[in-house]
Amino acid sequence: MNLILLGAPGSGKGTQGVLLAQRLGIPKIATGDLIRAAMKDGTPLGRKAKGYYDQGLLVPDDIVLGLIEEVLGSPAAGQGVIMDGFPRTRAQAEAVDRRLQARGRRVDRVLLIDVPEDELVKRMMGRAAQEGRSDDTPEAFRQRLAVYREQTEPLVTYYRERGLVTTIPGLGTVEQIADQVKRAIGE
Repeated sequence: MNLILLGAPGSGKGTQGVLLAQRLGIPKIATGDLIRAAMKDGTPLGRKAKGYYDQGLLVPDDIVLGLIEEVLGSPAAGQGVIMDGFPRTRAQAEAVDRRLQARGRRVDRVLLIDVPEDELVKRMMGRAAQEGRSDDTPEAFRQRLAVYREQTEPLVTYYRERGLVTTIPGLGTVEQIADQVKRAIGE
């Protein structure tokens, strides 16, 4: 099963992705984790990514998609993958679709974890205080949310048109949300 988890920063998609990966026994792909691991391991793609990373630039799609391709080709991904927060744009979604199709696979379900903005800000401010991050102000976080929504809305539309999106209300306990995720994928 190939799943995509979408949701704003603070929506809980990372937490749900870990739980889902454990339950299904398939890898969870988070692009930041892939990039950091490739840089640490000194792989060819990791060295390319490091050049951008060290300059404070976003790692280009071709490098990120190359890292994803490596995971898709691994034995661990034979039964599927969970993509956490990627793709982020329609162009990335189309590229992921092509890579999956080349392997005779497809995106099976997109889970959109929906949390009201006020709750997201509350969660992020709590996390910022806990981690001692003075740069995470409510205004800065609201700006990141605006960018997320601007980039993600066309992506959600793309997947909705294909009948793949299930919206999961992201309020409640981790366990309550996990139960909704289970139902959404027919578990």
